[in-house]
Amino acid sequence: MGAFHLPSFASMSVLLLGLCFLALLPEFAAGITRHYTFNIKYHNVTRLCHTRNIISVNGQFPGPSLVAREGDRVLIKVTNHVSNNVTIHWHGVRQVTSGWADGPAYVTQCPIQTGQSYTYNFTITGQRGTLLWHAHISWLRSTLYGPIIILPKRNESYPFQKPHKEIPILFGEWFNVDPEAIISQALQTGAGPNVSDAYTINGLPGPLYNCSSKDTYKLKVKPGKTYLLRLINAALNDELFFSIANHTLTVVEADAVYVKPFDTDKLLITPGQTANVLLRTKPYFPNATFFMQARPYFSGMGTIDNSTTAGILEYKHPSNHSISSKKLQLYKPTLPSINDTSFAVNFTRKFRSLASVKYPANVPQIVDRKFFFTVGLGSNPCPKNTTCQGPNGTKFSASVNNVSFVLPSTAILQSYFFGQNNGVYTTDFPVKPPMPFNYTGTPPNNTNVSNGTRTVLLPFNTSVELVMQDTSILGAESHPLHLHGFNFFVVGLGFGNYDPDKDLMNFNLVDPMERNTIGVPAGGWVAIRFFADNPGVWFMHCHLDVHTSWGLRMAWIVQNGAQPNQTLPPPPSDLPKC
Repeated sequence: MGAFHLPSFASMSVLLLGLCFLALLPEFAAGITRHYTFNIKYHNVTRLCHTRNIISVNGQFPGPSLVAREGDRVLIKVTNHVSNNVTIHWHGVRQVTSGWADGPAYVTQCPIQTGQSYTYNFTITGQRGTLLWHAHISWLRSTLYGPIIILPKRNESYPFQKPHKEIPILFGEWFNVDPEAIISQALQTGAGPNVSDAYTINGLPGPLYNCSSKDTYKLKVKPGKTYLLRLINAALNDELFFSIANHTLTVVEADAVYVKPFDTDKLLITPGQTANVLLRTKPYFPNATFFMQARPYFSGMGTIDNSTTAGILEYKHPSNHSISSKKLQLYKPTLPSINDTSFAVNFTRKFRSLASVKYPANVPQIVDRKFFFTVGLGSNPCPKNTTCQGPNGTKFSASVNNVSFVLPSTAILQSYFFGQNNGVYTTDFPVKPPMPFNYTGTPPNNTNVSNGTRTVLLPFNTSVELVMQDTSILGAESHPLHLHGFNFFVVGLGFGNYDPDKDLMNFNLVDPMERNTIGVPAGGWVAIRFFADNPGVWFMHCHLDVHTSWGLRMAWIVQNGAQPNQTLPPPPSDLPKC
């Protein structure tokens, strides 16, 4: 009998060896292709006793999760069934040589018109964690947004404790009226736009608003477990503080990059930023429920939706009988005050890259090109024979290096790729402010900005250092800046005017955090470095949509490299036309 079993055992070993060998081959380790269908439609949603016909994906608000593994190719067919032009941006996805799929309207593509479809096609390269997708035209992202969940490659684990469960937590803003009408009126009058009526957690405002107690997000947990919360700020115009009463959170990832874990009981998250945090629940049933709250951080002047959204953390009772949560004590967290800039900057400084062998921090040590950009508000003169409601009868504007960026009527990437510029854009964006002044001191008398579609042209793989300096023109304010197509390293930040002699000495070039969106501190500066190793046209803008609408945006054009994998391929045949 033994002689009979031996060959089958041996052949089984050979088979297993063969399978192991196959598993090691690159094509077997490569990702798979995932297909999604996004139908952009109207659907009625009621919040705060106001029913609105909102624009959403597949009738879901917030929209569906896009789930993939690192290395997967993702194809999303987006069909527009509404009267507005639409684009979708996959916020934070590196889009390596897939710039046609990035999504900002009139930058990398013309919008998808009514009745038309476009298939976004990209591969997720070297990223894992949480990102978000959202509309990238006008203010449509107020309702068109959802999570991007990137799991590690197969057989790879997290560099932290495996959670019992993973839960996306999306912060948003709710408007009782159509946000498109709000921004269109603001751009016409030159005034600041009306603010939102509520903040939301997973689309629900929570019990602290009128007519909203039934619309409360509840997170049900078991004692003694670890939960991974995927936090996403999808709000249109507001940075948010967040806390869960009587619980500590461990931050383990930001913008789909692992970080050195740190504990905190409150967070700041700007629009466009994401964070993965571990929530360790209490070892026993606590006989209480706990508010999870978010409210704005606002350092500027003007009006703000100064309200608080709340969800409830509920523990499941270990025994089968349920306890009415009405009888349990409800604990509330304490959040920083609305303009606590020192908390904001100190919290930002806690983030550090893992900088390990497996997850290195490839910070440019030598810099080819240095840029100094002022970011802030300004004004445009009121057109003749009209009255404007901005500062001193002008129109509110916003700019980078005093240039308020004007979106063209055709996509910059297309005109660049086919060499048909015809005055669509120029490549003379100023590398430093045209008129130096005391940026955080007494503002100059003339607050007017220039207007234009001006870009920066970079040879492939240029190492870039960019210092972004807030200005006090029309009030110092924090600006969350988002760079498309790249992650960057935040090598320094501080208050006051940037001083290259003094501040450069304190740059962190060892383990700085790697991000795609960073808050330029109110009355301060931030320094970032990145390699321009991704050919295409890449938008950079403030992620407060009101500032983007006013022109706080610009674009980088990165030229092709010498190798085929450093070259932008031609556009797909279904690329929308203007």
